[in-house]
Amino acid sequence: MLVIGLTGGIATGKSSVSKLLKAKNVHIVDADLLARAAVLPGTKALRKIVKEFGPEILLEDGGLNRKKLGEIVFNDEAKRKKLNAIVHPAVRWAMFRKIVEHYTSSEKYCVLDVPLLIEGGLWKWVGQVVVVYCSVDIQLQRLMNRDNCTREEALARINAQMPIAEKVAYADYVIDNSGTPQELSAQVDAFVEKLDKEIGSLWWIGYILPFVSLLSAIWMLVTRRFFRKKLSRSLVDKTK
Repeated sequence: MLVIGLTGGIATGKSSVSKLLKAKNVHIVDADLLARAAVLPGTKALRKIVKEFGPEILLEDGGLNRKKLGEIVFNDEAKRKKLNAIVHPAVRWAMFRKIVEHYTSSEKYCVLDVPLLIEGGLWKWVGQVVVVYCSVDIQLQRLMNRDNCTREEALARINAQMPIAEKVAYADYVIDNSGTPQELSAQVDAFVEKLDKEIGSLWWIGYILPFVSLLSAIWMLVTRRFFRKKLSRSLVDKTK
């Protein structure tokens, strides 16, 4: 089974692409939904968060007060790292379980919808990386319209993320969401059609001969690591 990583930047349209893929019966593993489930009342992750940040980050019903927690970690990198160290392993384990579920259901492919796919290093563990792109000007205007915020506020949020142009450098496939919803839908259709053609009717070989899938996965990881080193050197050179 091919595992595809889908990512983008704030207001580039990743969620729209994810919805379009889901409408075409593509199986989506949504990291945001799993992150919310990972910190529901009674979970191990929530108990660790309370132990680390105190009971004041809880709502009256015992749920996580995300706004309060966000205020605590927003400008404190050390606390943000502690939070990520609690939540990220739980989310990754949940993602792994979902992937196994799709694999055992003999699916051809599934898509991991992960906002921080590149930043978190998960891109190295997927077969293909898909980046949803639009220009910074369009990104800025969409964010201002969507969240009713000022230009300065929108720019601050965009600049707090990895530049979308750098994410594109990691992509095996780029979906350019600079146009109309109809144009975006056409690009998603073309992407799914491309996937079906690439996988073809040979996808079942991996289920009949598991070692073929294993060798393919090992080769993918090795080439990804080589690509990462090469890309990192290239990005560093561009900043000099």
